[in-house]
Amino acid sequence: MIGRVAGLIVHRGGDHVVIDVRGVGYVVYVSDRTMAALPAVGGAAALWTELLVREDLLQLFGFPTLLEKEWHRLLLTVQGIGAKAALAILGTLGAEGLARAIALGDWTTVKAAPGVGPKIAQRVVNELKGKAPAVMALGAGPGPTVAAPVTAEDSAVVDLPPPPPPSPSAAATAEALSALLNLGYGQGEAAAAVAEAAGRAPEAATPDLIRAALKLLAPKG
Repeated sequence: MIGRVAGLIVHRGGDHVVIDVRGVGYVVYVSDRTMAALPAVGGAAALWTELLVREDLLQLFGFPTLLEKEWHRLLLTVQGIGAKAALAILGTLGAEGLARAIALGDWTTVKAAPGVGPKIAQRVVNELKGKAPAVMALGAGPGPTVAAPVTAEDSAVVDLPPPPPPSPSAAATAEALSALLNLGYGQGEAAAAVAEAAGRAPEAATPDLIRAALKLLAPKG
């Protein structure tokens, strides 16, 4: 399994790039959104990848974040959605836009993706609405980072007592708030929605809090 490639872009196609990794060129298919964010030929790039294996075909699909990769995998579980259709949806909406559309049942937004008709869009929303909050929770913390090299100073062992773990309700509230902030909501409105949702269901898990808060933030009328 090829989970990530990092190297120099040696070619940019209409829907793919070729990334040279120590003399081996990997053809990686990407969405329009990802393509626009990648550097020109000669620039360095790193993408999380998903390898699609068929009897007569091997294809790599690339994503800027692990969260987007997880959304792509989830979209593939929907009947009628292939790898490139899933890529088109992510290229149109992004991970955050797709999460918001599914959580709010907004299939017309999903339909805006090229090649996605109303029936497929409705199927995406209906089949994934129960799974969306769990994937959204994956992005509740800070964005993915590249690990820095370990130095001698970093490797020194410091025997400190571990901090006490947060209570389940506090952790779920913090994760839900972070997820809403990642979706673009303001600090005030996100905090108010999460607080109200948590007040109604104090023992709710993170996915349930996210779903309830999004419903509170949805336009009325």
